[in-house]
Amino acid sequence: MDATESAESWVLHSVEDQVCRITLNRPEALNALTPDQRERIIRLLDDASADPQVRAVVVTGTGRGFCAGADLRGAPPTGERVAGDVARTLRLGAQRLIAAVLDCEKPVLAAVNGTAAGLGAHLALACDLVLAAESARFIEVFVRRGLVPDGGGAYLLPRLIGPRRAKELMFFGDALTAPDAERLGLVNRVVPDEELAATARAWADRLAAGPTRALALTKQLVNASLDTDRATAFAAEAAAQEINMTTADAREGVASFVERRGPKFQGR
Repeated sequence: MDATESAESWVLHSVEDQVCRITLNRPEALNALTPDQRERIIRLLDDASADPQVRAVVVTGTGRGFCAGADLRGAPPTGERVAGDVARTLRLGAQRLIAAVLDCEKPVLAAVNGTAAGLGAHLALACDLVLAAESARFIEVFVRRGLVPDGGGAYLLPRLIGPRRAKELMFFGDALTAPDAERLGLVNRVVPDEELAATARAWADRLAAGPTRALALTKQLVNASLDTDRATAFAAEAAAQEINMTTADAREGVASFVERRGPKFQGR
């Protein structure tokens, strides 16, 4: 099996009812990510952004793990380390993956079916909405290996739960249960394991039936608001609404209100 074939079998992809499903499929390795898998996920997210037939994305895993992080065992042996190599590898690898989720122009839902550790935790937390099975665990595993958190962790976590909680998770590396993750605000909802797939499907269907361009602009506004001042955020909001009012879905939304009926959005 060559690299392309393995990436396709280890990262399953389907589009049904305008929902793109990306499923990590190396259960024997708790879905730890190889470079080829990572690149495939990035391509699929980029494709979802550009495909008008895709209006929502679900990322999940098979088996007991959502994603155990980067597959360090599968990394090629390295010789003498050259200054800049590690930073370049992160910039072109893990950070590109997290950026692909944050920048995807469709809402991305994580259905966390099991352990999400290291880069795997950050992959889930970068998603717009997070559903977790009761058996799910989130682990900032880097400190256990003597490493600095990467894959956007030090960017994502403080924005989600504040710096003190983020430091607690990153300094100790303790496993966080799904209910505790929900309590901290890392997870939208915890459901019984056997209900995760159905709940994710229901949420994705609702997202796919929504005004796709408005959701994309809303995602962009919320993500950008964490890094900007009020005046800039207000200007971005006004510009986004200006752009959105040119869409067919905005016209349909206004018309449905005037006509006292439910809207039928087409994602355009």
